[in-house]
Amino acid sequence: MPTYVYGVIEGDADDEIYSDVFEIEQSVNDPPLRQHPETGAPVVRLICAPFIAGTWSPLKAKRLLSSENLTKRGLTRYEKTSEGYRKTGGSGPDIIPRSSGNE
Repeated sequence: MPTYVYGVIEGDADDEIYSDVFEIEQSVNDPPLRQHPETGAPVVRLICAPFIAGTWSPLKAKRLLSSENLTKRGLTRYEKTSEGYRKTGGSGPDIIPRSSGNE
């Protein structure tokens, strides 16, 4: 079932000010809520970008770009430092010095 986001309307509906935002799972066939399920306050369904689990996440990115994972795949990872780029994983030179820009 999809998860919908609702906002509790604060004041006039034209102001678009919401005092509380909550999520609720509903069937696609269910009509949108008009009142908060617990307090009875008037609500409106908010339009939000969908979250599709499993496609991409910050944790997945961190895991894929970790030094251990890159080394396992035969890549080398460097991090920028004041003296140049220092190797954090993989094979290759330990440091790539900063160029002076005069070359």
